[in-house]
Amino acid sequence: MDKRILGVLPNYRTVQDTGNVEPIPPKRKFWIASKDSFDYPIWLLAAGFAGYYQLLNSNPEFGQGLKGYAKRYATSFVDQSVGNLMTEGVMPCLLHEDPRYFRRGTGSIGYRLWYASTRVFVTHTDAGTTRFNYSEWVGNSVAVAISNTYYTKSRDVADNLDKLGLQVATDSISNCIKEFWPDVKRKMFRHPKPEVASAGME
Repeated sequence: MDKRILGVLPNYRTVQDTGNVEPIPPKRKFWIASKDSFDYPIWLLAAGFAGYYQLLNSNPEFGQGLKGYAKRYATSFVDQSVGNLMTEGVMPCLLHEDPRYFRRGTGSIGYRLWYASTRVFVTHTDAGTTRFNYSEWVGNSVAVAISNTYYTKSRDVADNLDKLGLQVATDSISNCIKEFWPDVKRKMFRHPKPEVASAGME
C-alpha cells in the first residue's frame, strides 16, 4: 500500500483484507500512530485547517493576525496528533484492538462505501475477531477532553460532543479515501497500451 495518498495524506495503517491478516505487536501500533501523528504532511494539513479556522474566526479568543494563526496552527496540530496517538496507539494497546484499516477492495461501490464509513464502529481485535471500535470512540473522547485545556472558551458538553463527532466523521471519511485510493490511482496513472503495427502494413 502507498504510504501517502497523493503524496500528502498519511496511509500507514491500511492493509488489504485477505481474511488471514496477522495481528501486530504494540510496538507496531505505536509506530503507525507516530507516523500518522508526526509525518511531515500532518504539519501541512494543520496549516490548512488553521487557515480555514482563521477565516471562520473559530475560537475568537485566539484573535486574528499572525498571533491568532499561530495559536490555531498549534491547536490544530495537537488535535490531530493526540487523536491519532490515542486511537491508533494507546487505546489499541490497552484494549487489544487492531488500529489498521482493513481495505475490502472488492464489491459494489455502495457496499464498499458503507463498509469503509462504518469501520469507526467496527474493528478487528488482536484475537482475530471483530467488535465495537472502542479505540476510536474512547481514544477520541480522551483527545477531546485533553483539548479542553487549550480551548478554554468551549468546554461545555455540547461543544465536546461536536468535537467528538467531527473527529469520528473525519476518520470515517479517511477510511473511504483509503478504500478507493488504489482504484483512483490505477485510473489516474493508467498507461495507454502501445499500438501494434498491423501485419502487412505498407
